[in-house]
Amino acid sequence: MTLPRTMTAMVTMGHGDLDQMVLHTDWPRPDPAPGEVLIRVGACGLNNTDVNTRSGWYSKTVTDATTGGAFDEVGEDDPTWGGAPITFPRIQGADVCGEVVAVGEGVDPGRIGERVITDNWLRDADDPENINKTGYYGSERDGGFAEYTTIPARNALAVQSDLTDAELATFSCSYSTAEGMLTRANVTSKDTVLVPGASGGVGGALVQLAKRRGARVIAMASEEKHDDVAVLGPDMILPRAPENLRAAIGGRKITVVADVVGGPYWPTLIDILERGGRYTCSGAIAGPMVELDLRTFYLRDLTFTGSTVIPPQVMPNLIRYIEKDEIKPLLDATYPLEQLREAQAAFIAKKHVGNIVVTP
Repeated sequence: MTLPRTMTAMVTMGHGDLDQMVLHTDWPRPDPAPGEVLIRVGACGLNNTDVNTRSGWYSKTVTDATTGGAFDEVGEDDPTWGGAPITFPRIQGADVCGEVVAVGEGVDPGRIGERVITDNWLRDADDPENINKTGYYGSERDGGFAEYTTIPARNALAVQSDLTDAELATFSCSYSTAEGMLTRANVTSKDTVLVPGASGGVGGALVQLAKRRGARVIAMASEEKHDDVAVLGPDMILPRAPENLRAAIGGRKITVVADVVGGPYWPTLIDILERGGRYTCSGAIAGPMVELDLRTFYLRDLTFTGSTVIPPQVMPNLIRYIEKDEIKPLLDATYPLEQLREAQAAFIAKKHVGNIVVTP
């Protein structure tokens, strides 16, 4: 196979608004280094981390909700989702589905032709459990908003599925984030899980994956999205922020809150937890600064878990769930790569349900 020396790529040039993403039609195509594979990208999903990294929201100088626009001040050492400062220019995009078209030294050439999705956590091969030695694909190294991308061979996971590239490109970030949260919170069939923001990519994944574990699930979403959320199979659907949440759940005991929303409604979520309940979090799209009454925390024997670096077994497990048809993609819209700005604007507007994907 003859590969082009250049490619089309959407390149983020620095922190700021959507105009920081610049389309290049002659960007150098990467070559796989030893231990890596070259993937021809079939589709790449959008996620909050793309927006937050570009805008600089991960900087501790920013205290506002995720808006997707530029912030007045971003700390020079602001971290990405992977925890290290980002360098520019950077090709973002983590949720790649594509085909292996070349391999680096030390990688079995038999992998050429494999259909793969990406395991986005970049780990130390000699110390994979060490979360201090991790980075994130599309943040600490270039990702998939391009025609071609490279990644360590161990992070390119073969998948056998009749789903389209666009559908498979909805899984890697959102679903692994959700499964990581549920793993950290030790969710089982004995639990009732409350999911704010259930219409989003991670929220929808949380509903499906918690149901897969046998838990009862109460989803929260804007009322105009309830019909779409119902497809995911929650046991109950509530408005996004009921004025009286305790009355709305009708006496049901909430043992787990799985949250990527945060913001001013956060204390209500904590107040609803049963004694011995667990709160697990992997986002704060409505705002990172919240109020906590420590008496609620300790007197009710609550457990809080942050969830960012997922356990290594999460992605192989997700591949198994996909291949056994135990989880479904929720694909809202597909845009061509050159319309990534428009796609991200639609993502930021939060009118969609599930995931948005771009295709080269």
